[in-house]
This record gives sequence, C-alpha cells and structure tokens, in this order.
Amino acid sequence: MYCHLSKEFSSTPSTTGVGTVTSRVTRNGNAVVEKDPFNHEDLAGDRGMIDDIFDETYREKEGPKPPLRYVWRNIILMSLLHLGAIFALTLIPSAKIQTLAWAALCFLVSALGITAGSHRLWSHRSYKATLPLRIFLTIANSMAFQNDIYEWVRDHRVHHKFSETDADPHNAMRGFFFSHIGWLLVRKHPDVIEKGQKLDLSDMKADKVVMFQRKYYKPSVVLLCFTIPTVVPWYFWDESIIISFFIPAILRYTIGLNATWLVNSAAHMFGNRPYDQTINPRENPLVSLGAIGEGFHNYHHTFPYDYSTSEFGWRFNLTTAFIDLMCLLGLASDRKKVSKEVILARKMRTGDGSHKSG
Repeated sequence: MYCHLSKEFSSTPSTTGVGTVTSRVTRNGNAVVEKDPFNHEDLAGDRGMIDDIFDETYREKEGPKPPLRYVWRNIILMSLLHLGAIFALTLIPSAKIQTLAWAALCFLVSALGITAGSHRLWSHRSYKATLPLRIFLTIANSMAFQNDIYEWVRDHRVHHKFSETDADPHNAMRGFFFSHIGWLLVRKHPDVIEKGQKLDLSDMKADKVVMFQRKYYKPSVVLLCFTIPTVVPWYFWDESIIISFFIPAILRYTIGLNATWLVNSAAHMFGNRPYDQTINPRENPLVSLGAIGEGFHNYHHTFPYDYSTSEFGWRFNLTTAFIDLMCLLGLASDRKKVSKEVILARKMRTGDGSHKSG
C-alpha cells in the first residue's frame, strides 16, 4: 500500500502555500526574536493550527508569585500509588513470566496512547489517523490514565506556547520536582488557566472519538487501566489476584506516569542542545528509552510539527516505528517531516555545537 511523508519542509520558499518556517530564539521571558528563512506560522497553518508554536509576546506578570495551594487529594493518592508500586517490586520474583510479559505489553500499549495518540496525533497534528487507529489510541490513552485526551492536549499546547513561563503547567524553571510531579500536587498558576481557556480547541471538540472518551473517561479508566490488566492474568493463567493487581496495574501504571513525567523534568534539564541552545529542552536518550521516543526534546521544541520528534527515525523511538507501521497498513497518513537541510541550517545557526561530535 502506498505510504509517504506528506511534505518534506525545506528552507526554499514553497509554491504550494506551505512556506518555510520562522523560529524563535528566546531566553525564558527575555525573548529575542531572530528571523530565519523558515515560517512557523505557514507550516502550522498547513496543519490547521498554531497553538503549539511559542508565543514571543507573552510576558510574566510583575510582582510576587501567587501562594502555593496544595491539592491534598492528589498528594494522598500519588503517595499511596507509589507505595503500592514499591510493594509491587517485592512481588516480581513470585510473578509468573506470563504476568510480567502482560505487564510489559500493557505498558507499551498505554505508552502509545500518550506518545502516538494524545501527543503526536492530537496535540501537534503531525500526522493523520483513520477512525480505527484513533479508536485504538483512545483505548490505549484511557489505559494510560493521564487525563483525557482533550485535557491532555489543552495542557500540552499551553506548555509549548508558553514554555517555561508562569503559563506553562509544568514549568521546569520551578525545579525538577515541580516539573516532574509537583505540578499535579498544587493548584495551577492563574496564567495556566487563563491561557488554556483562550486556546482554540475546536479540532478536539469536532473529534467525536475524543469527546466520547471525555464523556465516559472515568469508567473507561476503571475498566482499561485497572480492571482488565488485573483480570487477564488472574483468569487466564491463574496468577494470584494480589500479583495480578499490583504488577500489571499499579506498578505498570506508576512506571508509565514517571516515564512521561521525565520528559517534563529530566528532558528539560539534562542533555545537550544541538538545535537551539537558547531554550532549556534537551536531547536525552535515556528518557527516550523510557518514553518510547519522546526524549529528543530540544529537537521537539524546535520543530514541534515533526511527527517523529527526532531527526533519527527509529533510533530509541518506538513511537515513530509504530506510526510508520500504521502508515504502511493504511491506518495513518500525511506525516509531517522537516528536511535535513533545514535541520542542519538550524544546528549551525542556534545549536550548541554538540552535533559536530555527535
């Protein structure tokens, strides 16, 4: 079946209306705009959206920051979840090999619901998916239990549009703990709420699969994140109910959460910046291993519309391999990709020079 990259964006002006892309150079609030021969808004327009492109006009409000307001329900639940995961680790030697394999499969499926689903498909619209694939990714997303797709997309687009400012939900400038899990344990900064309400989410509202999941999100999580992962090993190969619950459900879920959170924390702090040294997101291969391809973060924040989130294809990037397979099967299409010429030009212009030795 014929499958192709819909557009290979280069630094040469397009005659089809898909122009080339303009990038930002910014230092967290002190924005310095430097034009390059590539127009982000033209490319974003090709996808029908611009709300994941950094907004250089935003300025943080002067004066003291609002006081922290703790969300005690989340603090208690996250504490219990991680205690349960620690207990689950002690059960691994007693688990059947089928149970461990099932837990790994549940992790992979749920991870794809985030990486290939709510992130690359719905947040950035970097490729198109048919109805069957969208349904699968929605099921996988509910298994991941990281907020429904609509809410995940809203927060992620705000993160890109106002990256590492007060309007960023998990602003890495507030430290590792905050960007990793702390942002879920306190009330959002008022700017996050204000900017999130102003986003254009009409594409999400028009997607019946997304809105169906949003309507039935809680029961879908109970069924897909906890019940099915627990019942399958208990019913099909007589695993103990304790092991069935704590390893494929609790431990798998906790590992999945932390793998995603490391993209917000570690990948914004540790690693090199070969594409844009003026922003904090980094290239972190270890994060990519855990988050099946999402750790090439300096690249992703430089070129958020690239379906692969990396210039290196399948390397440490199982999500890209999955999308390519879906395209080969006719379930995905119109993958957006930045050309090698544009990538090299950007490295030379704003990178930290690490590409020369990498």
